[in-house]
Amino acid sequence: MSKTRIKFICSTCGYESLKWLGKCPSCDEWNTFSEELVEVKSKKAKHSETAAQVLPLVGEAISEDERLESGMSEFDRVLGGGIMPGSVVLIGGDPGIGKSTLVMQVAAKLKERVLYVTGEESVNQIRIRAGRLKIKSDSLFLLAETDLQIVKSAIEKENPAVVIVDSIQTMAKPELENAAGTITQIRESTSDLMQIAKTNNIAILLIGHVTKEGYIAGPKVLEHMVDTVVQFEGEKNYSYRILRAQKNRFGSTNEIGIFEMKHDGLAEVLNPSEIFLSEREKEITGSVVTASIEGTRPVLLEVQALVTPSHYGNPQRVATGFDYRRLSILLAVLEKRRNLKLSSANVFLNMAGGLKIDEPAVDLAVCCSIASSFLNKAANPEFVMMGEVGLGGEIRSVSNIEKRVQEAEKLGFKSAVIPKNNIKSLKGLNKIQVIPVENVADAIKLVIKDS
Repeated sequence: MSKTRIKFICSTCGYESLKWLGKCPSCDEWNTFSEELVEVKSKKAKHSETAAQVLPLVGEAISEDERLESGMSEFDRVLGGGIMPGSVVLIGGDPGIGKSTLVMQVAAKLKERVLYVTGEESVNQIRIRAGRLKIKSDSLFLLAETDLQIVKSAIEKENPAVVIVDSIQTMAKPELENAAGTITQIRESTSDLMQIAKTNNIAILLIGHVTKEGYIAGPKVLEHMVDTVVQFEGEKNYSYRILRAQKNRFGSTNEIGIFEMKHDGLAEVLNPSEIFLSEREKEITGSVVTASIEGTRPVLLEVQALVTPSHYGNPQRVATGFDYRRLSILLAVLEKRRNLKLSSANVFLNMAGGLKIDEPAVDLAVCCSIASSFLNKAANPEFVMMGEVGLGGEIRSVSNIEKRVQEAEKLGFKSAVIPKNNIKSLKGLNKIQVIPVENVADAIKLVIKDS
């Protein structure tokens, strides 16, 4: 016989305690403990006599060619080239951002048999959404159920290649006394689905709710259990959505997928550079274009800066899509190496388009946009700037310089300002002028007239 007892479990890190604690001693988070019923198995339980199968390292494995192509190249790009059979993918995002729409469109374009398990909507609601998205598929089957035992039986009976669970927080094992959505139910339900995926070589896509802080709801161990964790980001008031991988056992975590939400579903944005620069105003102060590498492809985007006098003791420093600490370093470099008095000014920085950039190659564009706003002089709109800025004001070389410059040339920019040490890596560029620079002061003089 098994017994149950009460434990308090931290929803952030999974730390267990016999009593409620205000602050978790493991992750130092406050008010994260919730009461859970924990099943305790009897000590007399017999161990399985089935011997584990030990296999050598050298042997046949699933090749990259056996990935399932979803028909949406932006989705496949983030997963590393397609859906890997036997993998478990966790998709998180804010309510209403389009998670269900995304997986519905992916399911409709897959050629393989797909089972869509919904615990939040009825079959009729799913059919209404399919009609709105103009989806017709003979290989897509629906199951409205929250009982995991019934779901497992349906998977065994239908034998699909892909299973979609919307959402994992609604699934519950009937033998557990905990309510659906609790830490124990989420952990145990995911564990059972993981076993099904690995045993039967079935790909499972799990949709996960997020908390108000933006983290996937449930125990943190959930993200460690699955093979891939992807986040669907974007503002509900804007049409663009970004899909990025936070963890991927079968590919890179640097790739992003960009979609546009339309009345009939999500449309792929195959050339994001044109989208991010389409609303750029030329001859405006504080605006500079840079080239960033997202995974394997270059993306051109606009860096916007606004510098205003501060009438209070502590000037504001606000960065959207850029590291705040990195911004503080670049402001210090501009003040020391270019003699710009920024210590008493408010500085607001924005990466237009909603992208979050963490690579140092955009440093030079950030510095020039801040200088442009501070001097109230517009930067040359035909220039693309790229380069890492060191503490001495020097411009350091960046990777994939040829891809960045080629993207700028393709979009019609006349000049590319690059680090001097990268000039040897460029070949065969005829239409765009490449200008090497050594330090940030020279770059500002070059791009901003009469500076």
